Amino acid sequence: MGPLKIWIMAARPRTLPAALAPVLVGSAAAWVALGGDDFFWLRFAAALVASIFIQIGTNLANDYSDAKRGADTVDRLGPVRVTASGLAAPRRVLHATWAAFGIAVLVGLYLVVEVGPEILAVGILSIIAGILYTGGPKPYGYEGLGEVFVFVFFGLVAVNGSYYVQLEDLAWLPFLLSLPIGLLSAAILVVNNVRDIDTDRRAGKRTLAVRLGRERTRALYTAMIIASYALLPVALLLGDGPALGLLGLLSAPLALKPLRAVRERTDGPALNGALAGTGAVLAVFALLTSIGLVV
Repeated sequence: MGPLKIWIMAARPRTLPAALAPVLVGSAAAWVALGGDDFFWLRFAAALVASIFIQIGTNLANDYSDAKRGADTVDRLGPVRVTASGLAAPRRVLHATWAAFGIAVLVGLYLVVEVGPEILAVGILSIIAGILYTGGPKPYGYEGLGEVFVFVFFGLVAVNGSYYVQLEDLAWLPFLLSLPIGLLSAAILVVNNVRDIDTDRRAGKRTLAVRLGRERTRALYTAMIIASYALLPVALLLGDGPALGLLGLLSAPLALKPLRAVRERTDGPALNGALAGTGAVLAVFALLTSIGLVV
């Protein structure tokens, strides 16, 4: 396997919709508030790049920390982890982690200059949260709080932060839209954890799926998907958003296949497909909603 393929695998591209979606939706909500005028395209690009590299840094940190703790074993059902498999030395993965976070910080400095120091605080908190997910003395990902982290940082923080860098203010529309985005982002992690429930339990990793059990986690996943679609019209109504934002509902058929897989299957290939499918649902939901907001 070539070095490029190894590092692409380590970055976990299937999870990147969680980085792209909130920036798209938060920026589209800002476009609505601005009436299409005075939109800062460079700020949008910077927020997008910073979000992507925070996600990649978090994935690399997770790869490194899980291997060090012995949580990634040979019998796991998910894609190969580069540290545990020996495809990349731990030190190299750690260096790549800091490189990814470093790029996010450098890009974020532009937003700090443009907007203010509050953006720096948000970025630092996001990076710390990414590191402590499976790192540090008491990783919260091992205590069933990973989904909460994803909902907060890839929903509430990222959507509203993307809106804030445009208007330097907050509003109800981006806040309400951040709820379904946060739920769909967290649903990606739910699939990951229901897939790994047996190996995580043996490794002492008490994810939310381990705590709830397989059947209740499956029900949680279904509820999160349904709630995401139910919240979109509510967000547009209460946030005074354009009705065309309902275009996001057209992504609903894409959710059927991963829903079926999560509820009925336990094998790795099916659940890996469900993870990618949930990421696709998030991406298309966010893209169609954003298009509806800006046209």
